[in-house]
This record gives sequence, structure tokens and C-alpha cells, in this order.
Amino acid sequence: MQLYLVLLLISYLLTPIGASILGRCTVAKMLYDGGLNYFEGYSLENWVCLAYFESKFNPSAVYEDPQDGSTGFGLFQIRDNEWCGHGKNLCSVSCTALLNPNLKDTIKCAKKIVKGKHGMGAWPVWSKNCQLSDILDRWLDGCDL
Repeated sequence: MQLYLVLLLISYLLTPIGASILGRCTVAKMLYDGGLNYFEGYSLENWVCLAYFESKFNPSAVYEDPQDGSTGFGLFQIRDNEWCGHGKNLCSVSCTALLNPNLKDTIKCAKKIVKGKHGMGAWPVWSKNCQLSDILDRWLDGCDL
């Protein structure tokens, strides 16, 4: 719990003034520019769907999972026990870097995660809400990419 509070304080201090939840089309554009459209075969709609269900498009989100004690960071809620910080750190990035609204470190780490054996299935939220959705195209409605 103390670790969570410290991380929450750090994320608050590192969040630029005026940073807020990003719009759906803004997220789509940033992910597109970051090379995620059809990266490893996953459409941009899948990535936008994942971002919504993981963080509601909040690049500064920090959430502690009481089931396994891990903490998720940023837009895709990348977990500290494997991907960032003092865990296995398979992305070679600090967890607080994943809270940056420019999403560069987040996208780089997400690419590493999706290249793994589970693909986007590494995010159970994607499997539950996005994988078999027949309305994925709606995630890009009205977005000028």
C-alpha cells in the first residue's frame, strides 16, 4: 500500500499541469503515429479499444491490482511486476515514464508486450472487451487519421 501511495504521489508530481484524459481520436492519432496500426496484425481499433478499457484514455492512470499486488501504469496499464520498474523490467523503462502523455515509452513497451506469445491477450481486458467485438470499427468513427 505504501508503494502505491508513493507511486501515486510521484505520478501526480510528474504529471504536467493541465494534463488530462485524452480524447478518443487524439489517442487514435498518437497510436497511429507510433506505428501501432496493424502492428503484429492488430488493427488500430484494437489498440484504441484496449486504451479505453484499461485507462479510459488517461495516460496518467495508476491502478493497483489487489489480486496479484501489481500496479498498472498509463494508457495501457502496463504492470510493474513484469514490464517496468523494479520487477523484471522487460521493457527497460521506469514505470513513471509510462505516465508521460506523449506515449512514446508506452507505445515502445506495448510493442514489446504484443510481440510475446500471448499477443494482445497479454491484456485480459482486451480479451474480454475487444477481441471478439463486432463493433471495433466504431472506435475510429469521426477520427481524421
